[in-house]
Amino acid sequence: MVLKVISAENILFQGEVEKVSLPGTDGTFMVLPHHASLISTLVKGKVIYEHDGNKGEVSVDGGIVDVDNDVVSVCIY
Repeated sequence: MVLKVISAENILFQGEVEKVSLPGTDGTFMVLPHHASLISTLVKGKVIYEHDGNKGEVSVDGGIVDVDNDVVSVCIY
């Protein structure tokens, strides 16, 4: 699946991932390939992703996430 993390100024991350953990308003949640479509708000925390055994993270102050057709689009404040 593809993860895109963008702000108003630039693209912070874009690439293939196997899983991503997100700081949702109601708690942290994980998105895996073929996840059901969803839209959620995000709170301050870390977007943590994994690909080929390597982990990465992006700190966020909040935002929204849209999951659809194996594309996870994170728009941060």
